[in-house]
Amino acid sequence: MGSVSFVGAGPGDPGLLTVRAAELVDRAEVVVVDGPVGAALVGRLSPGGAEVLDARAVQEASDPTPSARARATTRLITRAARAGRRVVRVLPGDAATFEGLAEELLACHRASVPFEVVPGVSPAVAVPVYAGVPVTTAGVDRVHVVDTTTEPPDAAGLAAAKETVVLLGGREGLAAAARALVAAGRSASSPVAVTSGGTTTSQRTATASLAELPGLLESSGEDAWPSPLVAVTGPGVALRERTSWYENRPLFGWRVLVPRTQAQAGGMSALLAEAGATGEVVPTISVEPPRTPHQMEKAVTGLVTGRYEWIGFTSANAVRAVREKFAEYGLDARAFAGLKVAAVGGVTAQALRDWGIEPDLVPTGEESAKGLLADWPAYDDVLDPINRVLLPRADIATDTLVAGLTELGWEVDDVTAYRTVRAAPPAADVRDAIKNGAFDAVVFTSSSTVRNLVGIAGKPNPSTVVACIGPATAQTAVEHGLRVDVLAPEPSAASLVAALADHGAALAAAAAEAGEPLQRPSERRVPARRRAR
Repeated sequence: MGSVSFVGAGPGDPGLLTVRAAELVDRAEVVVVDGPVGAALVGRLSPGGAEVLDARAVQEASDPTPSARARATTRLITRAARAGRRVVRVLPGDAATFEGLAEELLACHRASVPFEVVPGVSPAVAVPVYAGVPVTTAGVDRVHVVDTTTEPPDAAGLAAAKETVVLLGGREGLAAAARALVAAGRSASSPVAVTSGGTTTSQRTATASLAELPGLLESSGEDAWPSPLVAVTGPGVALRERTSWYENRPLFGWRVLVPRTQAQAGGMSALLAEAGATGEVVPTISVEPPRTPHQMEKAVTGLVTGRYEWIGFTSANAVRAVREKFAEYGLDARAFAGLKVAAVGGVTAQALRDWGIEPDLVPTGEESAKGLLADWPAYDDVLDPINRVLLPRADIATDTLVAGLTELGWEVDDVTAYRTVRAAPPAADVRDAIKNGAFDAVVFTSSSTVRNLVGIAGKPNPSTVVACIGPATAQTAVEHGLRVDVLAPEPSAASLVAALADHGAALAAAAAEAGEPLQRPSERRVPARRRAR
């Protein structure tokens, strides 16, 4: 017999998932979700590790009544558990307050399936706080949560101005609830904050009076205020201008293009999310093994038999390629004992540290082949017992480093560790977004990302902020007709995102000083030129 764990997907931000819930999803064999939000969460926490079943698809194929939908879902869950599989049921919001939880728990009980419930973060309290509205303040110790998705609330007893009322639902439900509160005696001028996309980088919050809320929601379409919505009225709303923190992040709401491989973009995307932006990865290269593995096999043998004094890594991809080859032979970082290790820059050095290897040499100046040569010691036949260097690199690497090391007296084995192949062009809608300025910024981490992005998708729109990791990358961008707006002071992903965030903060400060509303770069886009027919 398997088991079922009921966990909540939370209010939207994957970082708000509880530790226990994340552990269960990671270990699950079957995950039952409600729609794309839960599926996206599973894809992030357990990529390829579990079978994902969508309860909504099963419900839609059954009788449309609520009881029939519940029966269809419970059959799906219990069938998988009775087959001996670990099942995780991902519920919207907080599992403990999910409307159909009781029915699904009873179904597990009837089927003698062991189960547990993991309480989570409720949108009723998380979304207002992300909108800068504390639900409790001095003198306010009562919070009423009203779900408007079924019918208008019984507003009797909710008229006290010192009590907080949180409304959950869609546009029509919130509008009806606002009217009911006013009719029950709550002041029509009571401030209310309404939020869509709560706790995500698409979050949007507006404030109005309780009387104005229905008009605000009903005068705009579903696209402007997509469900689910959270509205809060109470003393905490007056604090929003001073306590708003999430929507005040320097890159809040920015859509940032990250032209890297999916495997390399995780850290960059996380840093962008911390600054309030959404990073969208567009692979520009595909990293593939060398056509013939003989060179790498010989190099690895030389490493463990003491053939080399130094090994120089010029990219994180080279570190990954050597690490994978080590794994094939059952080797680990201990094989580097007694070997001196050089890294071309901070990103490559971090890839080595992630493997447990502290590099002996990282350039103190420019992080490039030229910078590496400037710090690389010349061969000394007295101090250096071996005069050979291994360079595992890409098939398209230049000869600058090899020539420089040779001049310093070293013998160099320049080995192709991996091949770089230009990726296929992105989908048409992504290409259009790049050319038409739908992206607020693009972050370039190497000259190759500039060349390949322009080659497969065209030049970004002039309104798009261009951020580069170093002078060489910036020069390549200029050569391709791009205006460089941001240059990282240090060649690292963290420094690049920090510099972009500073740029975003400067734009916000300039708009505030001019008394103008803040606009993201994509909102000031330059129309793409049409080709003459």
